[in-house]
Amino acid sequence: MDNSNQVQNDSESKFSKFFKIKERNSNVKTEIIAGLTTFFAMAYIVVTNPNQITGFSTEGDFGKIWNAVYVASILAAIVGTMLYAIYAKLPYAQACGMGLNSFFFVAFILPNIVNPIEGYRQGLTVIVLSGIIFLLLSVTGARGYIAKALPDCLKKAVPAGIGLFIAFIGFQNVKLIQANQYTLVQFFDFHGAVAGKTVFEAWKAIAPVVLTLLGLFLIAMLEKRKIKGNVIISIAAVTVVYYVSTLTAPSFDLGQIGQSFKDFGEIGIIGAFKGFGIFEGGFGAVVNAIVLTITFCLVDMFDTIGTLYGTASQADMLDENGDPIDMDKAMASDSIATVAGGLLGTSTCTTFVESAAGVAAGGRTGLASLVTSGCFFICLFLTPFAALVPSCATAPALIYVGVLMLKNFAKVDMTDITAAVPAFLALIMMPLTYSISNGIAIGAIAYTIITAITGKYGKKDIVVTIIAILFTLRFFLITM
Repeated sequence: MDNSNQVQNDSESKFSKFFKIKERNSNVKTEIIAGLTTFFAMAYIVVTNPNQITGFSTEGDFGKIWNAVYVASILAAIVGTMLYAIYAKLPYAQACGMGLNSFFFVAFILPNIVNPIEGYRQGLTVIVLSGIIFLLLSVTGARGYIAKALPDCLKKAVPAGIGLFIAFIGFQNVKLIQANQYTLVQFFDFHGAVAGKTVFEAWKAIAPVVLTLLGLFLIAMLEKRKIKGNVIISIAAVTVVYYVSTLTAPSFDLGQIGQSFKDFGEIGIIGAFKGFGIFEGGFGAVVNAIVLTITFCLVDMFDTIGTLYGTASQADMLDENGDPIDMDKAMASDSIATVAGGLLGTSTCTTFVESAAGVAAGGRTGLASLVTSGCFFICLFLTPFAALVPSCATAPALIYVGVLMLKNFAKVDMTDITAAVPAFLALIMMPLTYSISNGIAIGAIAYTIITAITGKYGKKDIVVTIIAILFTLRFFLITM
């Protein structure tokens, strides 16, 4: 009996040591909860990504692309998140980046509307090439050097901006923030939602918004009482209340799984090797392909850098210089995932901002990522497993992360205008432009110009200047 206990303790010790669980003041239970929280917060990407890449069309060849991307998206998330779990041993997850998938549709699918599969394959070729460049920058350490060279004001503003961005995504997912033709956005129209409806119909119309707010309040109250797992408790509670109160039940279309795998095998996994036609058509076509490749690489790089700083800051996993620990491994994991995603048949795979939800739940090690990856694997065979958890259950988690991450902006020296203006622009542009990289770009450009004009420009600012120039060229040369 004693020997068996000793073997078990030794096994647990090796397990804990591998993931650095005790070293980072965590435990297995917390990591599992964090991994589940991250998965439920980002599971929407499983359906959203193929929708974005096909322009929400499932007719004809678009349907084949949708199916291929559906499978490829999950596989890319599994591979990318597993890299974080086993190699980098960090509590982050990867999946196809929002915004980048829309850009993929505009840049490749839309111009080839008559033959979308050809455009899809050309896009995959560009994704693989951008991932290879990304990988070279990561292996040589250049990418980490670029990240660490960011001005201190941007390092502090980026996490706060990501917080606003994440919260904005949460608000949009349940239409708590809606489109408005005059003011661009507005608060949910309760009056319009309930007008002329029965009590039950009115409740079904406003339930997602009401439950989102109640879920957020529940998270806050549980946190105030120091109850661990407050985020996932809220997700579970809101999910149950939603289905029970609206008399709605999730449905499975298991027959779709076979067709999805078939289309994945025919046009997805081999697509990147058949898209080199994008370089044909003369000098203009070559230049366009090169610019697109560099653009995807830059956007992916700065989305990841921003996410790493944001989530690492929230997890208190920054080194003495204020940079994320094990950044080189994190960046290598991200770049490899991008290459893998392109080869599998989907758009750029990047570190997901929703990883912050798992961090907020206590995730500090790669075990959390391992759990998230495992959930995606299950999702692969249970189409549409992600639909089991409604948006109104995950939206509170995203909004709560925004609350937590906004505190980073308090560390910006607002008395120094050379820091205040770039920091503010980086903060506000992320949610307003729906892009982490745009926020970093505007902040970098502002910082470069202001420091140059005020005489505070130094040798250390050369890297941020190059970043500013590259993004300026991107804004003028590429339609985003």
